[in-house]
Amino acid sequence: MCALEYYTYDDYKTWEGNWELIYGVPYPLYPKMMSPSPIKKHQQIAFKIAFELEKNKSCENCEVFGETDWKIEEDLVLKPDVVLVCENNNEDYITKAPEVVVEVISKSTARRDEKTKFEIYEKEKVKYYILAYPTDLKAKVYKLDGKTFDKVGDFIDEEIEITDIKCPTKIDFNEVFKRFRKGG
Repeated sequence: MCALEYYTYDDYKTWEGNWELIYGVPYPLYPKMMSPSPIKKHQQIAFKIAFELEKNKSCENCEVFGETDWKIEEDLVLKPDVVLVCENNNEDYITKAPEVVVEVISKSTARRDEKTKFEIYEKEKVKYYILAYPTDLKAKVYKLDGKTFDKVGDFIDEEIEITDIKCPTKIDFNEVFKRFRKGG
């Protein structure tokens, strides 16, 4: 018989490196254990999206973070690439569902971002989930409609206005992706 190890937030706090904790199981944020940080393109796209959210948000009660812990339960801690959080407490981590979550997809995390985290974000009632694809230079945007995410669409050079959250904002995907296009 094989015994699985189970970890909690107290364990998570002691680990070196970048990890997520999903139902007691640790996952390296950048798989291939001890691999370097994400490629520059990944980081630049995350930064551009964060910048778009920050510059266009319409209130001061909300904050944009990159790679910040979101402690959902004692055995569930995620570190999304970008979040827009409103009225968070003063903890060192996010404690409530963000209004917007963005994951920039890499080959090593695609399955986790597209399936596992998709289901968690849906269950936790994140209003908008955006998956950005650096290789395709597009973003898939999902909106929570009651209990499930509905796909809003694929965005390549369009702008999305997010007006039905506490702090309306927008993202111009032309600005996000243009430097990576040929001739951009």
